[in-house]
Formats: sequence, C-alpha cells, structure tokens
Amino acid sequence: MTDVLRRGRASLAFSFFAQGVAFALLVTRIPAIQDRYDVSDGLLPAFLAAVPILAGVGSVCTEHLVKRVPPSHVLRWAQPVVLLALLGVGAGDGLWELGLALAAFGLAVGALDASMNMLGVSLQHTYGRSIMLGFHAAFSLGGIVGASLAWVGAHWDLALFVSYLPAVLVLLPAALVGSRWYVDGRGQKGPQAVAPTQGGAGGTGVGFKLLLPLCLVMTIAYIGDSTVSNWSAKYLQDVLGSSEQLATVPYNVYMVTTLLGRAVGDFGVRRFGAVAVVRVGAVVAAVGFAVVAAAPGAWIGMLAFTLVGFGLCVIVPQTFAAAGRVFPGAADAAVARLNIFNYVGFLIGSPLVGALGDAWSYRGAMLVPMVLVLVTLFYVRSFASGPSRYGDGHERPRTADVGRGSNGL
Repeated sequence: MTDVLRRGRASLAFSFFAQGVAFALLVTRIPAIQDRYDVSDGLLPAFLAAVPILAGVGSVCTEHLVKRVPPSHVLRWAQPVVLLALLGVGAGDGLWELGLALAAFGLAVGALDASMNMLGVSLQHTYGRSIMLGFHAAFSLGGIVGASLAWVGAHWDLALFVSYLPAVLVLLPAALVGSRWYVDGRGQKGPQAVAPTQGGAGGTGVGFKLLLPLCLVMTIAYIGDSTVSNWSAKYLQDVLGSSEQLATVPYNVYMVTTLLGRAVGDFGVRRFGAVAVVRVGAVVAAVGFAVVAAAPGAWIGMLAFTLVGFGLCVIVPQTFAAAGRVFPGAADAAVARLNIFNYVGFLIGSPLVGALGDAWSYRGAMLVPMVLVLVTLFYVRSFASGPSRYGDGHERPRTADVGRGSNGL
C-alpha cells in the first residue's frame, strides 16, 4: 500500500504540474490571442472574466458530482478537456470559437482545481504530515515551464496552435497514463475508493460560518497574486522607470520564489505548524507590498515582489489543507466551495488595483493588498491542526496505516 501512496502522490503532482503549464500558456499569450481573433480592448475583459466565472461554476458542479463518483474520476477527465480546450484556443478563427474554447477551459479548470485539491487534502490526511505545499510547488514549476514555452513561441513568432501543440501532445497522454494511480479517500486507488461521508466538523455538513474565515483568506491571497501577475510589469516600467525588458522580469522571479517557498514550506509546517507558517507568510507578503509602494527604483521593486512571492506562496495550499481539517467528514465539499474564492480573488484583485491606480496612485494602490494580507493574521487560528496533529510537532508515522482513520479522508 505504501507504493500505492507513492504512485498516487507522484501522479497527482504531475497533474498540478500539467495544470501550471496549461494555465501559463494561456495567460502569457493573451496579446497573441487578442491579435489572432481581433478582440477589441473593450471586449477582451469580458472574455477574460468569463474564464474564472465559469471556473467557479465548474467548482460548484464538482462539489455535487463527487457525491456520486470519486474525485479521481473527475480529475481524470477534466485535465484532458483543459488541454484540448487550450489547443482549441489556438486553432479557431472566429470569436464564437474562442468563446467556446474559453468556456470549456473555464468549466474544466474549475473541476480540475477542485478535484486536484480534494485528492491533495485526502493524501495529506493519509500521510499524516504536510505535503500540500509540494503539490502547489509542482504547479509553480509548471507555470515556469509554460511561461518559458510561451516565450519561445512569441520569440519565434509561432502560431498559437503550433506553440500549444507540442505541450498538449506530451502532457495529454502522460496525464491519462498517470491517472491510473490517483488515490482517493483513505489511500485507496480511484476505482476502489469509498466516497467520503458528507458530514462536517460536527457531522452535519459544511457550515459556512466555519468556512468563512478560510474563504476570506483565499480571496485575499489571490487578490495579492493577481496584483503581482497583472500589474508588476506596468508598475516597474511606469512608476519605477525600468526598461521594457526589465519590466518582464518580476513575474518570472515571483514564480521562481513561489516554487522555492513551496518546495521547503512543507518542512516548515512539519517543524513549526501551519499557524506559524501562515503567520510568517502573511507578514513577509505585507512587508513585500510595503517595499513595493515605497521602492525608489526598479531593482528594489523587484526585490519587493520577490518577498511577496515568498510570503503568499504558503497561504493557498495551507488554506485548502485547513479546510480538510475543519471538515474531516466533508472535505471534498469544503474544498470545492473554498476553491470558488480562488476565482473571486482573481476577479477582484486586478480591477481593484487598476481602478485605485488610475483614481489615486499606483504606489497607493499597492498598499491595499498589503493591508488585506495583514487581515489574514486575525484568522490564523483557523489553520490550527486538528486531531491528526500533523504539522504541530505530533506527526503520525511516515508510513500511514491506510486501513484506519477518521471518516471522509
């Protein structure tokens, strides 16, 4: 059974990696997509907003779907749809084809994100120690690879379809093969898994009052993340006076720091506990945004965005893990509902900073995510370890007894 867990962990990590590649290939080629389909500047925000909105719908649908089939089945078929939809974005000619491809991408991404994190929370419970940050590190690595592939496509002026095709040809069959080893529930392989019971922390479902602090933290984390991804280049170039080439560096550095932070983050959780790690992450991210707002030049600004990456990178994985601990009998439902606020933060963050920057100043706008990240400190007790005690100095043995455990996970 230990081999089953190892294969399940590796296959799930690859799914996170593949999702990182696909997402980066989409978002980093938005200008090329706009040019290919002749999307006006006024219409582009509508297309872009539709993806996270439909992803939220996909996450809600997944919550109900996993009551009937294991999350591994949802993930097994959602990931190919995401990859094929990405290819569809590069293959169409008309606006209706772009709309159809982005709709499929959004719905499938919601199901994919929800089911991946459901399986990650389940595996972490079975292992009895923190491993969620490692999965999200794989996503960050995929994002770096995807952004690099997008740069190659843009540098060589490749058509979108040609740029996307090699990645899909490699990732799609690998994901389908790897899906054979996904692990559901208490360490059982997908077809053998018993669906989690739907009781909440008290066995009566997912209480929104208990979940609300984590939803708020998730939203705040993605407001910060979308601020960096959407505004770092403009901020360095327009506010700090960097060159156009230098302005492209912060997001790449940000992705690298999220990878490094998540790669070591699980060790921090095991040693100091999730509460301490989230608290330190929030403070570091807030300091990073403060330095961004006060930076006298481009290089200090880049250092500040690096701090933001180190701080924010630990919060999202630990928020999913905390939902699994708060609702041990309804972790799948909790994760699916929590995942919606990923997209809420994404939808709020970029327009909020842009509106404040235009109406006030971009330096001042950077103080808003700083203050919001500090709000996380009021909710860190929501990350406290539950009965399993992993990450709080009381880990269970590395080789988990998968035949026994609490309900649901």
